[in-house]
Amino acid sequence: MSAIAINDTEFSTGDLWVFGYGSLMWRPGFEFIERVPARLIGEHRALCVYSFVHRGTPEKPGLVLGLDRGGACRGVAFRIAEKNRAATIAYLREREQVTSVYREVKRSVWLENEARQRVSALVYVVDRGHVQYAGRLSLAEQLRHVLQGHGQSGVNRDYVLATVKAIEAAGFRDSHLHRLAAMLHDQHPLPLPAENSDR
Repeated sequence: MSAIAINDTEFSTGDLWVFGYGSLMWRPGFEFIERVPARLIGEHRALCVYSFVHRGTPEKPGLVLGLDRGGACRGVAFRIAEKNRAATIAYLREREQVTSVYREVKRSVWLENEARQRVSALVYVVDRGHVQYAGRLSLAEQLRHVLQGHGQSGVNRDYVLATVKAIEAAGFRDSHLHRLAAMLHDQHPLPLPAENSDR
């Protein structure tokens, strides 16, 4: 299955904006000149993607975030200098399109800074027709997949908790993710200090 990508001629000249709503918020992996809290209207953040590579395997899928239709999503917009645009797009395609579960699109995002301007940003949204599209899972199903998930990029639980931490650092909350994070903490209580341990 080939990745759904934007034709390079559709990218305007000048700096590139990229909207991050999951791991890009805490591990962008590219050089940027500005990072601004932003809001995207028309799609929402959801744990709706079975992870077969980064946070799971086909035998034991993990669960990662996608943008699914409806609602709105708060995240982070990164501004990338024009000279780094081609390299950044190539990097993001290699990272996000490993199994082609995301569609590469341009979307309007509203920057939550003093100017409050609208910019056109590169965004990765879930392909609902892909075999890895999980749809709307119950909290119990999400918890089960996250607890079992472990892939090339590490443990699925760490991915969820790092994203919640990044969301809090940006000054907002995601009620669904925060509920799941609380359940993950309950499943794995913090270890006792060494001096109180029997081992």
